[in-house]
Amino acid sequence: MRSIAATDAGTEAGFHPGLVPERGLVPESLQAHGSRVASPVLLIDDDTELAAMLEEYLRAAGLEVTTRHDLAAGLAELRRDPGAHELLLLDVMLPDGDGLEFCRRIRSGAAGDGVRTLPIVMLTARGDETDRILGLELGADDYLPKPFNPRELLARIRAVLRRGPHEGGSERLRFGRLEIDLGERRVRIDGRSCELTAHQFELLRLLAERPGRVLSRDALMQRLRGHEAMAFDRSIDVHVSRIRAAIEDDPRKPRRILTVRGAGYVFAARQDEPEP
Repeated sequence: MRSIAATDAGTEAGFHPGLVPERGLVPESLQAHGSRVASPVLLIDDDTELAAMLEEYLRAAGLEVTTRHDLAAGLAELRRDPGAHELLLLDVMLPDGDGLEFCRRIRSGAAGDGVRTLPIVMLTARGDETDRILGLELGADDYLPKPFNPRELLARIRAVLRRGPHEGGSERLRFGRLEIDLGERRVRIDGRSCELTAHQFELLRLLAERPGRVLSRDALMQRLRGHEAMAFDRSIDVHVSRIRAAIEDDPRKPRRILTVRGAGYVFAARQDEPEP
């Protein structure tokens, strides 16, 4: 069943002008705002026709989309590379299980610690209010009933991406002697507090939640816009330098935030290990 709604008058059922615009495969929202930094999204939906339409539309909007058609394949993809995706689009009714239960498993850590804070947008043909409330209570970041306007889905995806990883209480990230308390918004080395501004904390958090992944300066700027990043209008490099001064043993030889020449920055997954 084709589930993308035709919400504009005069369009046929199952077709939306934002899906395949007359001026090419670029949604109007992207044309209006220019190019965007691609964000990798995992879509789990057993409706192959709908999945193909969504994949085409979202890719045209600048997102990287990987599609799986059942929970087993989706779980395998998440475990293959826990940091590869920034958002999960999850159908509720799947042939090998319940998407709501899968959401609960992710939030509990049963699907792996590396994906516990992955943002989740639920998609469902069940429009019952109780299901929507249950999905949000189980940890979904947003919930969209079918049929839907793909433009609304894109807007919701971008809103969730701006908020960043799902917050599940006073979670702490630990890397060797470094501890980042997301609930208290504090950073410590060996229990000693490190002084960072609010903007510097958000930049450190953005890097630390994606260990081992290179983020360009443009990508950092794009993702920090949701955190009132007006202070970042000069140079990301200056702020990274100040963070290094707070968390590195020797800021001139950093081992936590590394520079990848010509590409950006990467937060080291392994830290405080003796050099060979």
